[in-house]
Amino acid sequence: MFTRLFSPLVPAAMSSFRNHAGQFVASILLTISCLIAPLALPAQTYTDLHDFNASAGDPTGFSNGNVKLAQGRDGDFYGESSAGGTSSQGTVFKVTPSGTPSIVLSFDGTNGSGSSNGGMTLGTDGNLYGDTYQGGTSNLGLTFKVTPAGVETALHNFTNTGDGHGPQLALVLGTNGDFYGATDSNPSTIYQVTSSGVFKTLATLTTAQGYQGAQLSQGSDGDFYGGMNLGGANGFGTLFKMTAAGKITVLHNFTGADGTDPSTGMVAGSNGEFYGSGQMGGASSAGVIFKVTTSGTYTLLHSLNGTSDGSEPQVLMLATDGNFYGTAINAGSASCGTIFKVTLAGAFSVVYNFDNTHGCNPASYLTEGTDGLLYGVTGAGGANGNGVFYSLDVGLSPFITLQSVSGKAGSTVGILGQGFDSSSVVKFNGTAATKVTLTGTTYITATVPPGANTGLVTVTTGATTLTSTHTYLVHNSWASGTAMPVGTVFSSAAVLSKNIYVIGGDDATGTELSDVQIYNPTTNAWSTGTPLPSAIDNTSAAVVNNILYVFGGSPSGEPPTNAVWAYSPKTKTWTSKAPMPTARNGTLALVEKNIVYVMGGNLGGGNFISTVESYDPATNTWKTEASMDGAKDFPGGGLIGTTLVVADGAPAGSVVTGDTEGYDAATNVWSELAVDPTARTGPCSGAIGSTFYDVSGYINNAGAATTVSESFSLATKKWVTLLPIPQGTMFAAAAVVNGQLYCFGGWAVVNSTAINNVQIYQP
Repeated sequence: MFTRLFSPLVPAAMSSFRNHAGQFVASILLTISCLIAPLALPAQTYTDLHDFNASAGDPTGFSNGNVKLAQGRDGDFYGESSAGGTSSQGTVFKVTPSGTPSIVLSFDGTNGSGSSNGGMTLGTDGNLYGDTYQGGTSNLGLTFKVTPAGVETALHNFTNTGDGHGPQLALVLGTNGDFYGATDSNPSTIYQVTSSGVFKTLATLTTAQGYQGAQLSQGSDGDFYGGMNLGGANGFGTLFKMTAAGKITVLHNFTGADGTDPSTGMVAGSNGEFYGSGQMGGASSAGVIFKVTTSGTYTLLHSLNGTSDGSEPQVLMLATDGNFYGTAINAGSASCGTIFKVTLAGAFSVVYNFDNTHGCNPASYLTEGTDGLLYGVTGAGGANGNGVFYSLDVGLSPFITLQSVSGKAGSTVGILGQGFDSSSVVKFNGTAATKVTLTGTTYITATVPPGANTGLVTVTTGATTLTSTHTYLVHNSWASGTAMPVGTVFSSAAVLSKNIYVIGGDDATGTELSDVQIYNPTTNAWSTGTPLPSAIDNTSAAVVNNILYVFGGSPSGEPPTNAVWAYSPKTKTWTSKAPMPTARNGTLALVEKNIVYVMGGNLGGGNFISTVESYDPATNTWKTEASMDGAKDFPGGGLIGTTLVVADGAPAGSVVTGDTEGYDAATNVWSELAVDPTARTGPCSGAIGSTFYDVSGYINNAGAATTVSESFSLATKKWVTLLPIPQGTMFAAAAVVNGQLYCFGGWAVVNSTAINNVQIYQP
């Protein structure tokens, strides 16, 4: 089961609350709400909102240590209990923020059982999703959904025939809208289930990978992260990650000294690292707080001392202040547990000591309501000695949450919050939605308006503006970055150490530059880099092993060059490398398996070529490869898988082409691909994932740059028209970073003045 106990520091008074699996078995009763004198630090207020009472028909049995409350569209909190209800086998219940409970669903064994202990998760359809450890058609547990009105649908009944048994802990809602969970069986399984009940076992873990757990969370990389209480190299449990396809990688094997029993899982911080707790182990065998990187570097942040800190820490929650909050079931000043805070740096502090009179042995994850308060339940204590529903005010501000975090213009987004009315104005990164539908005061839907781009969502009602906790990603949208300090045309660009280097080019007066302008996509700010050894334009650039390479180009007043320059961010210096066999400008440079392929270009005097030469930075040597089928000056291109896709360009003076080719470096063979419907040269282009994006550029005999944006799928061999770029540009510098295409500067009109726009496309 969820908690495996062996710590000698658990108070003796708690022994009667344990069964053989280490779960609390105390019942929970109801009485009136009361506001207590806080034991918390200054400016932190604990409120006992409700004391549960079984004789009054309340849900009971919250003492298993893993109740997750989910805030519904109605603003109320939904959870699971392991006792109470019409069959005394547990419930799905809800409780208002002011503390009024009611039973939504009573389990009767066939539809779930009293071993329900995972808590609830709100789906994008407004229904609640959960699981029960036992019950169902085989009495091995089931995963279910229930409407706020109490209509239950069994999504999957576990049979232990490849699917495991005993699902526990809360389901996690994936970014694809499906739900993911784990079983407590040995071997443990991790599964995926849709809202309609399509079930799939993704992974069956080996003993070396761990068993008995796990609370999952999904990282920004799309992988799922969790912990198992047992197994692993030392038998004390593991931390792992799993791809969406089910591939398991063990990140850490616990030793006991650095913690154990980590099925409470982990949650990502703003720094991209994952933070979690081990319920046992550590210096005092009272549990630990840790962090781990996605590559498996483990850091023990704090060992709970089993006294003032509390003991047996539960699931951590990332709050809107960027800190983590959690509960410890036992110890503390009254031996009733604590609420604690952990900073990103790992600083641990106790926020509140439970005093038994107003709750004891916190049995739930903390949930931050949209009002900024932290909510939870305890497994014991209170006026009747059997638990309370409480809130804790630590000074966090109200906010809104989004039921979906990405979509195109025209998509409908559900927004949870409070205080909404018919005057509420919804904005997507500052662009107002014109279609808004109000449902009560806590839920509103809005349609993503045309012209909106990626950013935070706000809801303004009167003088109050609430902001979303997550950025809403608007697909097929354009945004603007901070303008270039010096607008350029005929520059090249490449991504080095997560920054974009814009190299050389011509300024607004037509003067060639040696400037290196560095753009940080994270901070949206510019800085100045080490200048090139000489002024130059019409180069191409690429990065291999954190070294920036610049190829060819045209020095001021001179023919094209075959010079190659390499820049090291460590020394901040440029060094000369082996020259290209063919001096040229207007080339395209792409990297595949650490080899740079420099393609096409112009020998000077309008002599456009199809030449392809490869450069190996490891040996500083060049090799001539098979030529493209057609000449291309200033083509667009990108790497899709192992295929170099090259499109458009000028095959001759006053001629542009939509010719598109693909190159297989392993066979040194070019093949013709579907022609770009918009023939152009000098586009802003790049590959993102499995798609090539081709934007704007010069169309033959047209003065202004086209605004047409298109994408090409290598899988379907088709081109698709996208949202036009706001400002047409030709011969702009292009780079791809963080899944977005950046277009820097260029000409809006041929032979005019270089612009300094930074235009960012979000696929």
